[in-house]
Amino acid sequence: MTMWVFGYGSLLWNPGFPVAERVLARLPGWHRSFCMRSIHHRGSIAEPGLVLALDALEGAVCNGVALAAEPGHEEETLAYLRARELISSAYVERMLHVELADGRVVEAVTYVIDPAHGQYCGNLPLEEQAAIIARAIGGRGPNDEYLHNTAAHLAELGLADPDLEWLSARVRALKA
Repeated sequence: MTMWVFGYGSLLWNPGFPVAERVLARLPGWHRSFCMRSIHHRGSIAEPGLVLALDALEGAVCNGVALAAEPGHEEETLAYLRARELISSAYVERMLHVELADGRVVEAVTYVIDPAHGQYCGNLPLEEQAAIIARAIGGRGPNDEYLHNTAAHLAELGLADPDLEWLSARVRALKA
């Protein structure tokens, strides 16, 4: 049985586990959003950054990539993902049905935001998001690097995300 993982942020450009198959995919009922304050990877407790999370929204669809873990590496992949994604309890691990571009529907490990968690910050204005992302730095590097890498990889895949495109351009302008 194939273990699938849904990537919508840094998993697009840095999965960190052996991938046997990569397929464009969509996840109905969720949208990609900078709705999680990052106090570890892309910010600090003193100056939190923002990272992407999936926020539930009726009628929304998040376009991303379904990643099939290399056969025989499922347990280590899941352990790696949990250590990476569940560093705080702001993300919740869910098994969700993802629609692959080739017509298959698979169940995929997916990390979504817990809107009751203290790191949740949904619906921040884009200008405020840009200001936070432009200045925050965490254990995995500058917050703007995360934004630019994600926006660039979405563009390469042909997956338009107008908010990320706007944020990327705005953050570059703020840092100029």
